[in-house]
Amino acid sequence: MTSKARSFRRKARPGDRTRNQSRYYVTGSWDTAPEQPAHYRTRDPKEARRVARSMAATGAYVIAEAHEGFGLWATWFELDGPAIIAEEGAAEAVLATGWPPAPAAYRPDADDRHRTWFAEQFVAESRRKQARARAQALATEQAARRRRIAAELARDARQLMTPPAEVRPEHRRAARHITGAQR
Repeated sequence: MTSKARSFRRKARPGDRTRNQSRYYVTGSWDTAPEQPAHYRTRDPKEARRVARSMAATGAYVIAEAHEGFGLWATWFELDGPAIIAEEGAAEAVLATGWPPAPAAYRPDADDRHRTWFAEQFVAESRRKQARARAQALATEQAARRRRIAAELARDARQLMTPPAEVRPEHRRAARHITGAQR
C-alpha cells in the first residue's frame, strides 16, 4: 500500500519531523576480535544501558550513541569493560589485604580511572610504610645517641667527680683589669 501523503508541505509547521529521533545505538568491541564489533539499536534508553552493561561485563569496550536528529549521532556514554572487570578484581584483592571497602558514593569517571580509590589506598599504604621506616630509623638513632652519651659518662665520670682547678688572676695570661674598648 502506497501513501498518498504529500512529500512536501505547503505551510511550514513547527517541530522536527526527522525520523529516528529517539534512537540509541550501542557498539561493543572486544580486544580478542576488534574487527567484529557488536551493534545494537533500540528506542528504549533503559534497554540500551542494560545491553551496554552486559557487553562491558564480557570485557568489551562499549560506546553508546544517542540520535540528535537530522542524522546526527552523539556519544551518550562509554564503558571500558576490561577496566571495570579489573576494578572488580581489585576490590576483591583489597578486601583480601584487609583494607576498608570503597566508599558507597565512590564512582570513578572514565578520565580518572588511573586515580581510583584503590590506587589511593596503595599510595596511603606506601606512605604508612615510609613513616614506619622513618620512625624505626629515628628510634635507632636515638638508641645510638643514648649509648654514646652513656659511654662518655662512664669515661668522664672520674673527671666530673673532681672539682674544677682553681685559676687565680695572677696565673692568667691575659690581664683582666683592663676594661672597655682596650680589651
